[in-house]
Amino acid sequence: MLIDVSGANPIPGGAVQRAFAMMNIAINDAMIAAWDTKYTYNRQRPGEIDRLFPASVATPRNPSYPCEHSVAAGAAAAVLAHIYPKEAQRITSAAEEAARSRVMAGAAFPSDTKAGLELGRAVAARVIERMKLDGGKWAGPVPAGPGLWKGANPVGVDEVGWKLFVLNSPSQFRPGPPPAHDSPERAAELAEVKGFKRTPFTNSKVSYWQFGQLGQPGVAFRLSEEVGRRLAEDGTHASAPRAARAYTLVHVAHYEGWIASQDAKFHYWTARPNQFDPAIATVIPTPPFPTYPSNAATLVKAPTVVLTYLFPRERARYDGWVQEFGESRLWAGIHFRSDITSGWEIGRQVGEAVVARAKSDGS
Repeated sequence: MLIDVSGANPIPGGAVQRAFAMMNIAINDAMIAAWDTKYTYNRQRPGEIDRLFPASVATPRNPSYPCEHSVAAGAAAAVLAHIYPKEAQRITSAAEEAARSRVMAGAAFPSDTKAGLELGRAVAARVIERMKLDGGKWAGPVPAGPGLWKGANPVGVDEVGWKLFVLNSPSQFRPGPPPAHDSPERAAELAEVKGFKRTPFTNSKVSYWQFGQLGQPGVAFRLSEEVGRRLAEDGTHASAPRAARAYTLVHVAHYEGWIASQDAKFHYWTARPNQFDPAIATVIPTPPFPTYPSNAATLVKAPTVVLTYLFPRERARYDGWVQEFGESRLWAGIHFRSDITSGWEIGRQVGEAVVARAKSDGS
């Protein structure tokens, strides 16, 4: 539902990453609370109490109260209704229908689903409060000088102050400065962008990574679909807490990677390639914020480090994503080589920090 809603209601900057992180954090924490409650009361499933009343779906092998499907639905719907208030009624109705379906299937009692929805909503309220956007608005000015970005109202400049869960600060993995505007290194990078020979293949890859799903950058969508597919193939989806944990680790890396890369962008304020040379034509519109480092490179590297930790057999595929998405930004004419390599390095460090956190708390 988040993929559908966010595709139909696009929001700028890192708001989609934040939405996926909020929703999955709420589901994850609610699931932990649910499992504590389940094994406090140890309530049997309807079919365990009355063997003549079989469920019409596979019944989880854990206590019935509260219903984990309802917990997930309640938590997710509360977050989504908060972020997309115009969709609140439809989202809330879908959550309640999901809860009723477990009763209709004979897999849960009505009190299980009621408690599940309430628990999910209560945890979501805590997450919403924790991630409240209460920071001040950036008032400028945009710094001026040779080699610096030129423009007004840079997208995402306020997002450096968003709440973090794993990193100590937005600048924790800030890279060193980019090549100086008048250096041989910058001249060589500019020549690489200008001299790149585009082909229908490279142009199609640029469009794929930029507009791959629902007309907007599809990394968040791809990550959710990838986690779901891998969990199903491994059979791990049968454990609701472990499934929720996997989604959360990946999307937190994605979210905090955005904040870390934005921190560096608005520390260095580096000009885009076509601001160094207006003759450069881009395949896609130039993003309305500084070039160094590449958000895209960070946003593909950070979560794939986590995906590789969770699903190591898929390492080669994830490495391919990293290389192709990062390179596509140079192919598009919107980034220098140093933007991409610095973004990959930020992403690596963010991803490894999330993995370290996961290992330290037993997941």
